[in-house]
Amino acid sequence: MTLNKEEPVKERISILALALLAIVCMSVNSQAQLLPPNAAGVTMGHLHMTTPNMEAAKKVFETMGGVVTKREGGADIVKFPGVLVFFREGEPTGPTVGSVVNHIGFLVPNTQAAIAKWKAAGLNAAMGGNNRTDQGFVTTPEGVRIEILEDKAQTVPIRSHHVHFNVSESAIPEIQAWYAKFFGAKPGMRGRNQAADVPGENLTFSKADTPAVPTEGRALDHIGFEIKNLEAFCKMLEAAGIKLDRAYGHTASGLGIAFVTDPWGTRIELNEGLDKL
Repeated sequence: MTLNKEEPVKERISILALALLAIVCMSVNSQAQLLPPNAAGVTMGHLHMTTPNMEAAKKVFETMGGVVTKREGGADIVKFPGVLVFFREGEPTGPTVGSVVNHIGFLVPNTQAAIAKWKAAGLNAAMGGNNRTDQGFVTTPEGVRIEILEDKAQTVPIRSHHVHFNVSESAIPEIQAWYAKFFGAKPGMRGRNQAADVPGENLTFSKADTPAVPTEGRALDHIGFEIKNLEAFCKMLEAAGIKLDRAYGHTASGLGIAFVTDPWGTRIELNEGLDKL
């Protein structure tokens, strides 16, 4: 019998390649997962868009670096580290600008490079004003305004960063306190703006130049939080006098779900088990 001395080497190389592939897959998957919840059981969950063209809307977020995931029996979603993006087919009543949620934000390691790449790929992308090199904006065809900020130390190509609320000046302390009280958001500042943090997302609050309208029906219809022990959380909200728009229950896929609207008009979906879909 003739022995092939190369076979053990080839076998070891194949095993090593498979191991490396598994590590890469685990890394990509972990980057797309939702973050562990805070003490109140809350972490950032998803952003839900209204669009007349779901394929075009998904393409924008995929071009920015999101991973499109095919959901059996449900609409496709785009996954980013710390947040999922959902889409509902329909004609939005208006863009994000002018609603309570003026825009959303993502972080990249190099804003100039990202904006140039996305612009070349056909996105409506531009650098920010005041000659800033660390800020840019992408606007989707439906009118979702996305701020792009720079974190040179970031080890992933892109991740979710903030939801920017515009309310009356007198309401800024109130909205900050509301999210701190009911969602365990940690109050603080982001630049010159009052803010509050939940795992995966900074909630930024600033003054609206004109009265802002509710988010429902707009290009960004609602934001979503993943909640640990959602049923108890909903009971807590109701005991505090907050009316649920949709009572606690489950979807056909077993996802825990409820809806509430904050006092300023932001529609909020509450989920339990979103990251397992």
